[in-house]
Amino acid sequence: MRTETLEGQGTSPGIRHSSAEELSQMSDPIIVGTDASADADRAVDWAADEAALRHRPLRIVHSLDAARRELPLVSSSQAARAVSAAGKGILDEAGHRARERHPGIDVTTELIAESTAAVLHDRSEDAFELVVGHRGLGGFTSMMLGSTGLRVAAHAACPVVIVRGDALTRHDEIVVGIDLIGDPAVALGYAFEAAAVRDALVRVVHAWQMGAALVDLKQAIDVSEAEERTRSEVLQRVEPWRKEHPGIEVTEEVVREHPVTALTDASRNADLVVVGALDHHWYKNPWLGSVSHGVIHHAHCPVAVARAK
Repeated sequence: MRTETLEGQGTSPGIRHSSAEELSQMSDPIIVGTDASADADRAVDWAADEAALRHRPLRIVHSLDAARRELPLVSSSQAARAVSAAGKGILDEAGHRARERHPGIDVTTELIAESTAAVLHDRSEDAFELVVGHRGLGGFTSMMLGSTGLRVAAHAACPVVIVRGDALTRHDEIVVGIDLIGDPAVALGYAFEAAAVRDALVRVVHAWQMGAALVDLKQAIDVSEAEERTRSEVLQRVEPWRKEHPGIEVTEEVVREHPVTALTDASRNADLVVVGALDHHWYKNPWLGSVSHGVIHHAHCPVAVARAK
């Protein structure tokens, strides 16, 4: 995690001044969607904790889009006002929940009428992070079970956190899955920063399997040597982040199983699982990679889909 120094506070060896652009980015909010469901409440709690940890403002957003689509095609203005009032009530309650959990954070709310996916994509341009629940009554949280939510996770301009599983129990461990064919720098960077603000361990997981062609050639392949070479490359990829964050404990795991299975198992004792937005099978397709997609649906803790801003 970068060390920032404000103008006028002096400098020390190894500490640099933040640029105006960097200081502006530090005010980028964490945005969380809510619909008053139990899963949305957990997402608000997680986002409030994250805002407090990272010293960032929290913006809570509720979309009227789903409720308006459920109204009759010919609806009265009174019904529309009732929907709007209900939405404001949901935001008031969520805002109170966040402020009560962390009295010191800056909390704002926003009621929107546009398409959920379009609004989230638009808001992500100026957000540090988007946070959504895994399922709910409608609007933001239930979308994670369908194509809208998966599009948001794939196309947002900032990291997206899907709050699921055991979201609030502390395990002091961040799990990050890396794919050696692609560039894991974004996922590793996000994972180490998440660990730094939580004083947590980073567990780097790389999972690989022998394809059908290799199984047929198993007798001619030294599997132990292949595993050792893979482990060496994993250590090489992680080394720059170890040097940048010398105070963080790091452990690397190279396992021979499906990546979704490996990351799902590791998530049982993690505060967060970090995955990349795309994997190498999908790099030309503007969609979530198959591994990220699988982890979102099966992890036992929140999942962060990391991407560079």
